[in-house]
Amino acid sequence: MSSALDSLLDLLDLEQIERDIFRGTSRSAVVPRVFGGQVAAQALVAAGRTVPADRTAHSLHSYFLRMGDPGAPIVYSVDRIRDGRSFTTRRVVAVQHGQPIFHLSASFQTYEEGLEHQADMPPAPDPETLPTAAQMLPQYADTFTDPGVMDRLLEARDSVDLRYVGAPPFANVGTPQEPRSQVWFRTNGKLADDPLLHVCMATYVSDMTLLDSVLLAHGRGGWTVGDVVGASLDHAMWFHRPFRADEWLLYDQESPSASGGRGLGQARIYTQDGRLAITVIQEGVVRVPRD
Repeated sequence: MSSALDSLLDLLDLEQIERDIFRGTSRSAVVPRVFGGQVAAQALVAAGRTVPADRTAHSLHSYFLRMGDPGAPIVYSVDRIRDGRSFTTRRVVAVQHGQPIFHLSASFQTYEEGLEHQADMPPAPDPETLPTAAQMLPQYADTFTDPGVMDRLLEARDSVDLRYVGAPPFANVGTPQEPRSQVWFRTNGKLADDPLLHVCMATYVSDMTLLDSVLLAHGRGGWTVGDVVGASLDHAMWFHRPFRADEWLLYDQESPSASGGRGLGQARIYTQDGRLAITVIQEGVVRVPRD
């Protein structure tokens, strides 16, 4: 296991300071604010710590309310909404400096048999044939407005091996493309056999690239090249089938709409053997900077 993955696991191992109150820290991110995937994953950890071990997360719905301060701790307060015979519901509020910055509702379920069908996995190349971040990012260093961006991107990829199937948005600025993108990802090391950990790790990664397809549709490179500004507004996930975040997962993403300064991304995450594991939907602010 890499030291970067150890650091990420430490980040997700929240300190319990009261029965339903937890405290987390942040690490340096690519942008000068708390990474949205981090606060979503930590909130899900807090919710899961109050749920019986035989109930696994099957969905989450969340809103990003304020920009997080990476230099201050985040306090997660869990509200035990309902404990039913099959389902458990939790609400989590993340607070910094006395104000809520994030709100999450999550539902957990005991295992049961049921009807089965799924959308087919789309074609994608073998992830082992694709370039790593360390191989791919340096060739685009000249396109970044901040010379430190590449180092921060590489640091963010130390714990997660994320490989683009096609070119990232910053590779083809000015050339609109089909609003679709794919990446393969897995952690850079093995994880413990804890279903909550794998769900939380996938939640963390799911916020990294979901709005790429919005940028591709308009030939925009993103905040790294300075032709858009943006932030996540909300994030929803449904966990359909068991998976491991330390094994290859295909993140198949598309954008059906952008309007009103907002862009919508929707995606499906498949295991390498073709099982649909997760559905993700996110809306974010995507604005063209004013002169």
